[in-house]
Amino acid sequence: MTELNIDYDKEMVGTIEVPEADKLDLGALTAWFEANVEGYEGPISYTKFKGGQSNPTYRIDTPKTSYVLRRQPFGKLLPSAHAVDREYKAMTGLYPTGFPVPKTYGLCEDPEVLGSKFFVMSMADGRSLWNGTLPDCSNDDRRDIYFSLIDTMADMHLKTPTEIGMGDFGKPDDYCARQINRWTKQYKLSETEHQPKMEALIAWLPETIPPQHESSIVHGDFRLDNAIFHKTENRVIAVLDWELSTLGDPIADFSYLMLNWFNPHDGRAGLEGVDIAALGIPSVEEAVERYVARTGYPVPPMEWYFAYNLFRLAGIMQGIKKRVIDGTASSAHAKQMSDRVLPLIERSYDFAKAAGMPD
Repeated sequence: MTELNIDYDKEMVGTIEVPEADKLDLGALTAWFEANVEGYEGPISYTKFKGGQSNPTYRIDTPKTSYVLRRQPFGKLLPSAHAVDREYKAMTGLYPTGFPVPKTYGLCEDPEVLGSKFFVMSMADGRSLWNGTLPDCSNDDRRDIYFSLIDTMADMHLKTPTEIGMGDFGKPDDYCARQINRWTKQYKLSETEHQPKMEALIAWLPETIPPQHESSIVHGDFRLDNAIFHKTENRVIAVLDWELSTLGDPIADFSYLMLNWFNPHDGRAGLEGVDIAALGIPSVEEAVERYVARTGYPVPPMEWYFAYNLFRLAGIMQGIKKRVIDGTASSAHAKQMSDRVLPLIERSYDFAKAAGMPD
């Protein structure tokens, strides 16, 4: 994986003045708020969050309340990408259960209002942590934060979709097969150069999928920087960025989180090369043990799931790379993100070999 040398806590946390290309029609937005957001009292002012390179994200301030608006990028989009409606449905379904997600206020599926689909949710006022080593925390705090992340994921996986009105959120079975198919198609739609190792993965992964032990809500991008932590307590108060969520294999979701222990430390969530024991961060074995104890699920065949998740990430990053080339990427860091495609393919290939992929 490439070294990006970015101070993510500085570069990705907080807001900036809205760039000209991302400005919204405040008149149209105000009218929509008046018609759809319970308790709204204007006027509106707004800024843009630094993060959120996939779906542009805005802080909407009124005299009494702050909201968050997530919209699709302007311009032509790949099929099923930037699913803000999916994010909205996931959070709307989970919020009444007490699971830590923002409260949703409304979804606008009419692109004529602001130029693309969008939704509005409450703003989680807490800590956004990007650096996996948690440099400003004590050893005990680091351990608690990671355990809170694992426990939160386990609690999500233990919710029965049909019992919380989310039985139609996706197909419960054959999750990995469907994901491999989806990201193969997305990769091909945004392919910019031929990669033989990616072709080998596309052929091998669908033929070697482990049995799916359980079916649950899966987040699809569950990691440190997609959670907001309480300002003073080491607990998750909001899980964000649900555009890849669906029903499926919770082990695939969990192993994606665990991949951070093997991803290079570049100022973001990766922990490879870090002396985690000296920092109080749980080991892979401790993390797996905690998840298994909370869920009752079996320990997964990690190498296969790591290969699968890195393959999936390569498909996602290839979409960003194509948007960089086309000039429609939203985040200032999209170019650096797109540079990860080849290293992700290489790493996926290595794990696939460890899992038994023949030459």
